[in-house]
Amino acid sequence: MSLALARKYRPSTFDDLVGQETVSQTLSLALDGDRLSHAYLFSGLRGSGKTSTARIFAKALLCEEGASSHPCNHCGNCTMANESRHMDIIEMDAASNRGIDDIKELIEHTKYKPGTGRYKIFIIDEVHMLTTQAFNALLKTLEEPPDFVKFILATTDPLKLPATILSRTQHFRFKKIPQKLVLSHLEYILNEEGISYEKEALDVLARSGAGSLRDSLTLMDQAIVYSKNHVDMATVTNMLGIIEPSLLDELLNHLLAKNESKVLEFITLASEYESEMVIDELTLYLKELLFAKDGRFAPLIIDRFFRVLADAKELLALGSEGEFVLSLTLFKMIEALSVRDIDDMIRILQKELSGAEIKAPEKEVEIPEIETEITAPAATKTSENKEISDPTSRTETSVTAQEEVTQAAVMQAAPIADKAPSVSEATPVKPEVSTPEQTSTESTTAEPATTKPAATEPSITASAQTLDTGALKFKSLVKKIYDRDYDLGQCFESNITYESFHDHALTWHSTAADNDKKMLINHWSIIKMFVQELFGFETKIVNIPTEPKKKIENSAQGAGSKEQVGVVPSGYPSETSNTSDTPSEPAKESIRHNDADSSSMIEEIEMKSSCIAPEAGDTEAAKEKDPSELLKEPMVKEMIELFDPKKVRIRRNS
Repeated sequence: MSLALARKYRPSTFDDLVGQETVSQTLSLALDGDRLSHAYLFSGLRGSGKTSTARIFAKALLCEEGASSHPCNHCGNCTMANESRHMDIIEMDAASNRGIDDIKELIEHTKYKPGTGRYKIFIIDEVHMLTTQAFNALLKTLEEPPDFVKFILATTDPLKLPATILSRTQHFRFKKIPQKLVLSHLEYILNEEGISYEKEALDVLARSGAGSLRDSLTLMDQAIVYSKNHVDMATVTNMLGIIEPSLLDELLNHLLAKNESKVLEFITLASEYESEMVIDELTLYLKELLFAKDGRFAPLIIDRFFRVLADAKELLALGSEGEFVLSLTLFKMIEALSVRDIDDMIRILQKELSGAEIKAPEKEVEIPEIETEITAPAATKTSENKEISDPTSRTETSVTAQEEVTQAAVMQAAPIADKAPSVSEATPVKPEVSTPEQTSTESTTAEPATTKPAATEPSITASAQTLDTGALKFKSLVKKIYDRDYDLGQCFESNITYESFHDHALTWHSTAADNDKKMLINHWSIIKMFVQELFGFETKIVNIPTEPKKKIENSAQGAGSKEQVGVVPSGYPSETSNTSDTPSEPAKESIRHNDADSSSMIEEIEMKSSCIAPEAGDTEAAKEKDPSELLKEPMVKEMIELFDPKKVRIRRNS
C-alpha cells in the first residue's frame, strides 16, 4: 500500500531531522549524558518536526540497548515504536480530548508502571487546546510525576499555555525550515523515487511550503500525480494557480520602459489569476532580484515598488475589486520610476543655488569726496584735501543717506586733522567743512603747510568704510520695515534720519510728532527687533529728538529774535555767520535720549519766555494780562466749571 511522501519519509533518527540541528543535538546529548527531564515542551511551525522528534525521543528512551541518541531500530521496543503500536507510548490529541475528564483518565494511567519498557511516555499534541480546568488538573502531576513517567507536550501556539505549565517543562523551539534545505530534501526524495524534475519547479514548491517541510512534501506529491512523473515549471504553476516568473520578468521590463500598452496586456492575462496571488508573487520576485543584485533595479526602486505593493495589499484587505487594484498598482509603479527624475532635478537645483551669485541693485551711488581745511591764527592757512574712496565700500546706498554719511565722516576726520603739524602747535584749530560744490568755487592763496603723515590715511578710510556699512544696514532696516508695514515704513523713513553707528550704538535723529510719534511708539518692538537683527543683538539705539526746520524757523520769527535757533547734534561743528579766523564757541548740544527701550520720542525745543528770558519783554508770555479779561480765558472757564467755586479771587503778582 502506497503512503504519502510525508509519512513514507518521516525521520526515524535524530540525524534524519531537517533544519532542527539545535533541538536534535540537545536531546542527543541529554540521552548520552543521562541528564533527562520529566517534562518537555516542543513548539514551532506546523510541519517543522515536533511530533516526529517526540516519537524519536520516546523510541530512544525505550530502546532495549539502553537510552541512547542512536536507537538500534531492531529490538522489539524500537520496532513497536516505529509501527506506532507501543503500549508504553501513549499519544493524546488535546484538540479532541481537551476536557478535565480526559486529563483525569491520563493521571490515572500515570499510577501504573510501564508494561514492557523502562518508561511510560505521554505525548500530548496540540496541548494549547486544553481547557483551563484541564490545565489546572494537570499541574500537580506534571510538576512531580512518578520516576517512570515522561511528558512530551507539542503545540503550535505556546503563548496560549499558562505560565505554570511553561515553568514546569523544558521548552524547545522549532524554527522554520530554510528553503534551501527543503529544496535539497525534495531532490533527495525524487531521486529515491526515480522521478524526473526541473529544479525551478522544485524551487516553487519549496517556496510555497513557507518553511513547512510537510506542506512542501504534500505539494510535491500532488505535482508528481499531475505532471505524470515529470515535475516541470508549467505543471507546477498551473497546479498551484500562480503566475510564471518569466511573465513577471517581462512585466518588470515593460514597467522600466514605461510601456503602458504591454502593461495593459499583462493585466488582461492576469485576470485569470487571483490578484492577491499576483501581488504576492511580484513581491517575492522583487525580493529575489534584490538578493541577486540585478543591475536593472536599484534598491531605491525596489523599495518604492514594495511600498506600492504593500498599499495594494491593504486595499485588497478592505474588499476592493482585485483587477482594479492590480491595474492601479502597476501604473503607480510606473509613476514611482519618475520620482528618480525629480530627485535629479532637486540635486541640480541645489547645485545652482549653492553657486548662485547675488545680483547688485540697480541704484549705485558713490561716496562723495571729503575735503577739510585747517587754519592757523598766524595767517598761515593749511589746506589739505583728503579723498576717501574705497572700491569695496562703493555699494548700494540711498541718496537721502548720502548726506548723513558725509557729515559723520567729517566728524570723524576732524580729530585726526587736529593732530596734523602746523606752525604753532599750542594754538587751537578750527575745522571748517566745505562741500564738493563749495570747493569748486573757492580759491586758496595761502601758503601750503606741512601735510599729514601718510599713516593717518588708512584710519580715515577705514572709519568712512565702517560708517558706510552702517548706512547700508540702515537702508536695509528701512526696507524691512516697509515689507512689514508700508505705512510704518513711510512714517519711519520720513521722520528718522541716520547719523552714525559706532561701538554697538546706532544714532539717529527723530522729527516725529503727533500721530507719527504715536505710530513709532506703538511699533517700537518691531523696529527694535529689526535693528538687532541687522546691527547685532548688542546694539543700543541713541535717539536724538530734533525739531523740523520749518517749525524752528517759525518759532524764531515769533520770538523776534535775530539769532537762529536750532538743535545741532552733539559732535557737529556749529554753523553760524561768523567767518573770522578765531575759533568759534561750541554750539549748544541737544539733550540725547539714550533710553531706547522706553521708546520715548520727546522733543526739546529751546523757547523764550518771561521766566527763562526776562529780557524778552516783547514776547506774548511777558505781557501782563488784564484781570477783567482773565476770566474769559478758556482754561479758566474750564477750571471754574470743573471745581464750581463760590468765589474767584484774582491776585496781582507784585
